Formats: sequence, structure tokens, C-alpha cells
Amino acid sequence: MLDAEFEAGNEILALLGASGCGKSMTLKCIAGVERPDEGRIVIDGITLFDSEKKIDVFPQKRRVGLLFQSYALFPNMTVEQNIMSVLISRMAKEDAKKRLACLTESLYISGLENHYPVQLSGGQQQRVALARILASDPSIIMLDEPLSALDSYLRWQLEQELVRLLENFGGTTIYVSHNRDEVYRICGKVCVMSRGRTERVCTVDDLFEAPRTLAAALLFGCKNYSRIERVSEDKVWAVDWKTYLCCPAPVDGDARYIGVRAHYIEPCAEGGENTIHCTVLRVTQDVFSTIVMLLPDGAEPSSDFSNIRIELPKERARGIRKGDAIFVKIKPHDIMMLKKS
Repeated sequence: MLDAEFEAGNEILALLGASGCGKSMTLKCIAGVERPDEGRIVIDGITLFDSEKKIDVFPQKRRVGLLFQSYALFPNMTVEQNIMSVLISRMAKEDAKKRLACLTESLYISGLENHYPVQLSGGQQQRVALARILASDPSIIMLDEPLSALDSYLRWQLEQELVRLLENFGGTTIYVSHNRDEVYRICGKVCVMSRGRTERVCTVDDLFEAPRTLAAALLFGCKNYSRIERVSEDKVWAVDWKTYLCCPAPVDGDARYIGVRAHYIEPCAEGGENTIHCTVLRVTQDVFSTIVMLLPDGAEPSSDFSNIRIELPKERARGIRKGDAIFVKIKPHDIMMLKKS
């Protein structure tokens, strides 16, 4: 089931969600590739779909540019033919040639006009697909995980080119991704999708600093969670960590979980308020930090949320070994109160 509702202006809006949550289907409905059972789709004041009023504009007339993950280039056409197939339907041949030259130059694919898609790299195919989209003069551009199929060494360069292109476009862009870092760098606003439902649109900074739901926190990189039972205005029982924690007051009555980022939890010398006594399960060296996995005293090892992950600068983690017993402290203002959905 898909239940999506959001608005976007002349900006880059991310649809962020796990695989299979409905992101791609949402784009297809906007583009007219799929037909919703009910609802409304409006772009620039023009209704493209309205189930009550029986409006369903043909995909070709929606002025919506959708870049598929596969790029969907015509394999039997050259780069020039792929782009010209759109331009020639909109303008005179001479004008189309001028527009072609402009697009190929701006997207750094000049000189590839006579190449077929199979002769191009993944990055070149993507830029040809973008050129074809821009050739249609879209009112909105939609990108379905445009960097996911690229090798890591190409991704950063192409990401920068994509940002430049979208900034020059200046219209509405919907950017589908499940990569929170990519979304944070590229997009100004974000709408989280979980199990076919959208959450409220917010800025990427707001989502990173204060996600409202468990799904949003998971997607934006929070590593530690526990189910909670409310004890008082400023205290909860962390069910999975078997401890009481003081939280920012007042505790949200709709909150069902707490979340704490790994780099906000620190070892401390002794017990006290908001400290948890743990056993070290594993110590892993990352490139720039050390990851320490902990099991709180009394916690069930088989629980989904029982383990606590902390990330420390390498020098601060020296001496911590598997099997050690340590205290960790969580400051109340670092605890996020999370709703189920």
C-alpha cells in the first residue's frame, strides 16, 4: 500500500527510505507510468491526476523528467539520436541542433555524439540520460537513486556534477535515495518514507538533529535504540537496556523508543545518573575511530536493540578490550524521543 503526501518548491527534495518502501513507485505515479487508485497530483498549479475529477494526463504531456536507475537509453540509437528524439518533437531541426550542442557541452559529453550507449561508461550514460530529460524542458526532474549503480571512485565526481546541474536547473527536483550521507550533501529538504507512508517534510538539518520517528532515526544513522516505558515527566525505563534514564522534559507521551547517537555515548569512571554498566562484546578498528559494542548488565543478548554501540577517537579507546566491564554515560539532552511511525 502506498500512502504518500508531500509538497516541494523550487528546491531539491529527497525521498529517503529503505529499499521497497515505495519511493520508486511514488515517482512512477507522478510521471504517469503507474496509475494511483486515488488521490491528486498537481505540478505548477496544473492537475495531472485527480481520481475524483477523473483527470489523468498522459505521461508524454506531463513535462516530468524521470531518470531511471537503468537510465533507459535507446540501445540502438547514438547519443545524438537519443537526445534529438526529444528535441525534434519540440522545435525546428536547426534549433534542435543548437540545443543539442548546448546540452552536450554543459554535461561534458561533447565528442560522444556518435557513440552508442554500450560504448559509454556508467557516468557518461547517466549524463546522456540527463541531457535527454533536460531536452524535454521539464517542469520537474525526478532522480531514482542516480548514483547507486556507479563505482565508488566515480561517485564523488559525478555527485558534484549532478549538484551543479540541478542548481542550474533551478526548478523542482525530487531525489530518491536510501543513502543518508548523499541526501545530506545534495538535498535541502527531506521526506522520509517507511512501509509506503510518508512523514512530514523537514530540512535535512532538522532530521539529523531531531528525527521524530524510529524509521527516520534509523535512516539518518542513529545506532542505539531501546523501547521505553514512561516513569515520570523526565524519566523513562529503557526496556532493552534495563536501566532508568533522565530525559529532556517533558517526555513525549507518544514516544515509544529512545535513540542515542554512537558518538554521544562516552565511557566514564563510575556509576551515577544516566550511567549504564556494560560488558564489552567487541572492539573494531574503523579508519578514523574505534567502534566498541557493549551489552548492558541484565540485557537480553537476543533483543533487537539490547546492544549499545559507541564510537571513540582511537586514542580514547586504547586499553578497552573484549570482556572488560565499563560504565558509559548518556547526557539527557543527547537522548532522542521517538514515535513508532
